Amino acid sequence: MNVGFIGTGTMGSLLIEALIASGALTPAQIAVSNRTFAKAQALADRYSGMKAECTNVGVARGCDIVFLCVKPHEFKKVVDDIKPAVRPDQLIVSITSPVLISHLEGELACKVAKVIPSITNFVWSGASLCIYGKTVREDDKSRLEDLLAHISEPLRIDESFTRIVSDLSSCGPAFISFLLEQFVDAAVKETGIGREDAMKVASAMLLGTGLLLTEGGLTMSQVQERVAVPGGITAKALQLLRNETDGVFNLLIRTTHDKFREDLNKVTHAFTSEEVNGQ
Repeated sequence: MNVGFIGTGTMGSLLIEALIASGALTPAQIAVSNRTFAKAQALADRYSGMKAECTNVGVARGCDIVFLCVKPHEFKKVVDDIKPAVRPDQLIVSITSPVLISHLEGELACKVAKVIPSITNFVWSGASLCIYGKTVREDDKSRLEDLLAHISEPLRIDESFTRIVSDLSSCGPAFISFLLEQFVDAAVKETGIGREDAMKVASAMLLGTGLLLTEGGLTMSQVQERVAVPGGITAKALQLLRNETDGVFNLLIRTTHDKFREDLNKVTHAFTSEEVNGQ
């Protein structure tokens, strides 16, 4: 199986590196292209056997699965590039949340899917959120999910929940890291503990908490209940957090959804304006 990546930015490169490191793919199975060819070539130079293509169509012609790892405003151009080269048996996979399955199905004569990866996939953890088009068969889904299973837990979702599951899975690591950083910075400022020491303790705590919520089988409420003795230090601090953060995450979700709708409108316009103008 040959796999292509159009776009070698942050997430494209992360997926490539993780899939190679996990043994899911060898460099010789991978072809890459990028808007700036030198970046694609630099990545290929790091992995003997990987092929850097000068054009997007070059990647599309030779691969069974092609990941489109580009920003929303670049998507229509990339789709136009590869449209003449795609084959009915190919699977084209977008990793860009505002690009809908219907956008791709309306343009490409092949099977289409959407996968929302996470930075946690770099350490072979977290989820890969999978959405499939109408013509994708069960064996196609299994082939893609078997590939993703090397670096994540593939989860099938309904496209209508793309944004919120992206918030939890893909944006979540940034949100949680921000909160942990605030916790560490406050610890340093208030007590004088070394920042490196505080970060080691906090990072180990975060890893352990994640294991309690997964392998340990505890719910988030149960973790709080087991740590917070009634009338104790943790209980008092938790009440402070409840008071001070009330509604914050509702605002956060509204913010990400507003931005998603803005990007979705732009992508939809890009895909439909040409049809209107060209009739």
